Order: sequence, then C-alpha cells, then structure tokens
Amino acid sequence: MTETIRQVPDRADDSPVVDVRETFQYYRELLAELKGKIDARFELTRDPSTRDLQAYGGHPDGPGGSLEAYAGPEIDWLVHSWIGDPGAGFANLHLTAWLGPRTRVPHLGITLLVWPGGWFYLDSVPRVNLVEDAGYFDDYYAGADEAWRELRADPEFEYFVSRSGFIRASLSPTAYCYSFETSRRNLGIVAQRAHAHVDRWLRWVDKAPPVPVGRRPALAAADQTIRRNIAERDPVNVTAVRFFGAEMTNRLVRALWGGDRELPRPE
Repeated sequence: MTETIRQVPDRADDSPVVDVRETFQYYRELLAELKGKIDARFELTRDPSTRDLQAYGGHPDGPGGSLEAYAGPEIDWLVHSWIGDPGAGFANLHLTAWLGPRTRVPHLGITLLVWPGGWFYLDSVPRVNLVEDAGYFDDYYAGADEAWRELRADPEFEYFVSRSGFIRASLSPTAYCYSFETSRRNLGIVAQRAHAHVDRWLRWVDKAPPVPVGRRPALAAADQTIRRNIAERDPVNVTAVRFFGAEMTNRLVRALWGGDRELPRPE
C-alpha cells in the first residue's frame, strides 16, 4: 500500500518526453464506450457554447484538446473532453455527468491521465453531508467500500494524495485516485472499474425517488456551486495555462462548469 503527494505538473515536468499516444487512444476509446452507455439512457443536447471547442490547439503537432458539453431533462451538465500533448507525454481526459435536481443521486466523475505513467480518478460526488445523512451514505457508498479497499491494497496502484486541501475535501470516501504503470493488466483494471462505476450509477438513477419540487432549486444551486468551485480550483489548470495561456484556460474552465451555457438548466 503506497501513496504519493507528487502533483501532476511536477510529474509532467520531471518526466522525459515520451510518446503516449497509444495510452491516450486507449483512454479515448474507453471514455467513448462509457459515454455510449450514458447516451443510451439519457436525452442529451450539445450546448452551442462548446461547439467551437470540438478541436482546439495544434494537435497532433503540439498541444491541443476537445471539449463537448451536453444538457438534457435529467442531466444538468455533461462534459466529455481531453487536453494535452500526447506526442510529448501528457494527456488529461474527462467524462463528468452532473445530474439535474429531480433526484439526489451522486454525480458521476471520471478522469484519466497519462504523464507518461497512468493516473485515474473515479468518484460519486455526494449531494449531501454524508456524516449528517447516514442513510445517503448507506445507499450510495457503503456498498462500494469493499471494492475500494481491494484496490487500495494492490501494490501496483499508488494512492494519490492532492496537496490541495480543497481537492481532498471534494473526494468521497470511496473515490479512486491512483497512479500506476500503464501495463495491460493495470489498464484493464482501470477499464473494469470505470465500467462498473458507470453501470452502478445508471442503476442508481433508474431506482432513485424524485426530489420534491420545492426542494429542487436549492439542490440545483448547490450543484452548480460545487461544480464551479472544483473546476476553478483544479491544480491541473496551471498546465492548461502553459499550453494555451490564461484567457483560453479561463474559457475552458467556464465550459467545465457551464459558465457560458446557452441551454436551460433542468428543473
């Protein structure tokens, strides 16, 4: 059982220039499979504010990226994106789905990173104080505890501890946050865990009782505040600034939380 507090910019700076396009492509195909499961369940519309972010930068000849955001009757904001320079050893990919206020099901968080070693994050972002609402913990986190402990004991996965106290506070008790060597075995474990994560989340959505209408505005407001804070305080934003400058990075961060959205929020 190992852990590290070396951060993403540190590792990217200290690593040799390595072509990681093979791992990058593996990640892209994995996220496409996961998004396909979500597409099959939800009605989603691409938000016009991100259409010109479909491809930006100079990829494949340098840093680049893509950011697609969607919304729908049940989904407040879904982001499918990547940013990096895979030919030079770095790529960061996201699939996040923030639910609307019709249910209290946790939001879906997935990040896959190569720097040039592997890193991944899976979490169910809570919408309540888990210590206050023990029933919510029992419904959505207690059942994942055994699988979380199993991976925590795997010597090939190094538990990642952010230096940012805010980021540590944003993680649920069953969040996966690990560095690993990009062997076929380890990438297979990441894929298996990611598919299980999405499948479980979809089951939660299907079984969730509705939130009373009068409580939905407060839940929606809290969701957006959490989403914005996480996007704006992500330590990896400094890497985007290096690639594209502060103005473009600010636009990308707004796109992550929906600051420029044109579609209405679900009620």
